[in-house]
Amino acid sequence: MNSLSHRSLVPEILDGLAADDPRARASRHDLRRINALMFQAPIMASLLRKFVPTPPRRILEIGAGDGTSMLAVARRIARHWPEVELTLLDRVGLVTTELSAEFDRLGWAVEGITADVFDWMERTDGRGFDAITVNLFLHHFDDAELVRLFLLLAPKAPLLLAIEPQRAMSALAAARLLLAIGANDVTRHDAAQSVRAGFRGRELSALWLAANGKSLRERRVGPFSHVFVGASTNAGSDP
Repeated sequence: MNSLSHRSLVPEILDGLAADDPRARASRHDLRRINALMFQAPIMASLLRKFVPTPPRRILEIGAGDGTSMLAVARRIARHWPEVELTLLDRVGLVTTELSAEFDRLGWAVEGITADVFDWMERTDGRGFDAITVNLFLHHFDDAELVRLFLLLAPKAPLLLAIEPQRAMSALAAARLLLAIGANDVTRHDAAQSVRAGFRGRELSALWLAANGKSLRERRVGPFSHVFVGASTNAGSDP
């Protein structure tokens, strides 16, 4: 049995740094480059086009960071999905007025919310969302926490679409090579830990099922990414 047979969660350095720490700022810059190298934006845009049947009115992204990942997605789909109301939720407030202006230019209205995802989900009522997106966030939680999170998310939207680290030797090897692109020590440490905490097979499907949901898709995409799409209401079978 190899070291990647089971998920291993170790605290990531970035989570413990202040938002304005120079190492944190450098690491967030690294993450934007890593997202591009992993083709996260085209993967998420493709998932949204395939599984959201009509142009959505409201989208929620959890663990949104500074919002640049979702901005890259919006630039690919805003032409056909106008006037989306986007909510960016993260425990650290990183959404800037400049970023909001970029969404405005695409015809999307963005709201940044600074809160713990569990706290916010438990106290939030009102209008739901057409879809919830997640980019490199679910791997921060153990299985019990994920079932709890899924139970909170399922009533909020009919679909959850996630891209997570693939727990594979190819992804771990790539994480060890990040020094070659100038990634700092925080990024290099956290990237390796993200892979070890990532997913493979049908792991997320099993947890979503435990939260009374239905899996629509879960599979490896490329050498680094693992995608999951879950429905909280009756939907089609796995394509």
